[in-house]
Amino acid sequence: MIAFLGQYSPIIQALFGTLFTWGMTAIGAGMIFFTREVSRKLLDGMLGFASGVMIAASYWSLLAPAIEMSEGLNVPSWFPATAGFLLGGGFLFAVDKLLPHLHQGLEDSYTEGLKSSWQRSVLLVTAITLHNIPEGLAVGVAFGAASAGVGDAGLASAVALAIGIGLQNFPEGLAVSAPLRREGWKLGKAFLYGQASGIVEPIAAVIGAAATLWMRPILPYALAFAAGAMIYVVAEELIPESKREGHSDIPTIGVMLGFAMMMLLDVALG
Repeated sequence: MIAFLGQYSPIIQALFGTLFTWGMTAIGAGMIFFTREVSRKLLDGMLGFASGVMIAASYWSLLAPAIEMSEGLNVPSWFPATAGFLLGGGFLFAVDKLLPHLHQGLEDSYTEGLKSSWQRSVLLVTAITLHNIPEGLAVGVAFGAASAGVGDAGLASAVALAIGIGLQNFPEGLAVSAPLRREGWKLGKAFLYGQASGIVEPIAAVIGAAATLWMRPILPYALAFAAGAMIYVVAEELIPESKREGHSDIPTIGVMLGFAMMMLLDVALG
């Protein structure tokens, strides 16, 4: 796989990587064709697993290379990673407060962002899109950083990140489509919206890879920015959502398993 991807530019590599993550989202969403009801405990465990993957990826695939790349710059080595991380979280915070969206399972009165007359379905999709942008961006900047050949940011590490994001997207796809189905949506519509939750990832990945190629001096900041955005999603949405029904042990176990799997992938492949 790595030899195959090595023939292409980082932008095409990022596109291939996120087409895989989108495909895994679609496969997960398609599971509703085989089961009408998914237990809440299972969904909570899936959200925990996704959180663990994103936390591990934020360090092993993004922050660690960012810190190593910062050595030798005209700023303290800790500054790019810290500044980029906080900027990433701050950007998601601002978007979260401005863009109208609604998280699944909540009433319309819980709509976040600026007041809007958008339909409920549009608000739900907007929330899903906000969640997936950081994942696509992370894969894109990882492939862009790999092309620079600096530190530990190699192609194998970028591939490991894409695989990890893809694996956690499988349960995520089901975690999106199953609640929509439970709300009374038709089977086909619930699947389409579930798989659409990953469609933004290839777009964000291409933008992220292109930006790092055009502005290589910002690589450490870009890697840390993607990490900060992903951690914001985990802390703001995934973990609170996984514990909303009072299940604490199952999401926690999911976090541990997801973190261990992503760490294994990054260390083994990267």
